[in-house]
Amino acid sequence: MLAPVSDEPTDDQDGRPGGGTEYRIGELARAAGVPVRTLRYYQERKLLPPPRREGRIGLYSEDHLARLRMIANLLERGHTLEGIRELLAAWEQGRDIGAVLGVEKAVTTPWSREVPVTMTLDELAALFPGQVDAASVERAVAQGHIEIDGDRVTHWSRRQLEATVTLVQAGVPLEEILSAGQRLQHTMDDLAAMFLQMIATHVVGRLDEQDLGELTDTLARLRPGAQVTVEAGFARAMDRQVRAAIDQLLGRLAAP
Repeated sequence: MLAPVSDEPTDDQDGRPGGGTEYRIGELARAAGVPVRTLRYYQERKLLPPPRREGRIGLYSEDHLARLRMIANLLERGHTLEGIRELLAAWEQGRDIGAVLGVEKAVTTPWSREVPVTMTLDELAALFPGQVDAASVERAVAQGHIEIDGDRVTHWSRRQLEATVTLVQAGVPLEEILSAGQRLQHTMDDLAAMFLQMIATHVVGRLDEQDLGELTDTLARLRPGAQVTVEAGFARAMDRQVRAAIDQLLGRLAAP
């Protein structure tokens, strides 16, 4: 009669007929550093293939362990379990998962190179004398300019904070800067969506799964181009607006 099978790790490991280590579920959990219930959940979600069976005993291979380590790595990189399942399915169908992950890295690498700055709320208020209250702080948090952790405030960009301070010192009210920032964010969102749609239609849409490496290189080349296009376009627009404003000012000064 077979003895009851335990899910706890055991000291013995079964050898596969063709060689290589095999694990019972508890042993696999210990080797992968995850709870047994997590392994069972992964099997239910089709992330982990079923074990080889010897009677009532399920035996897992080194391939199962490698897959668990890959899942852990992908989770650390921010992938969802559903996204991981799709990646693993592509891998099983013979696609190059390295190329897929290369595209993912090219797409998800942060575009912002801004350096955050952290200070106390009193220090932040001192930068904008008489203009920081509960309402302005709440608005800045809602717009993503700052995050509050206890008595510490972190602004997402030192450069933007310095630019805001300069504008306030020049006489522009902080409330008006926050309003302009909100409108600007909507404009930037529309611009980013337009750029992504263009790339999806004319670059991604014409490639097949064999061209993932090419797509990764293309996305890497397009990234600085997109930033330069926005910066140059804004600078040109500012030139036009400033000239027009100066012309109006000179016209008023020259009027009798």
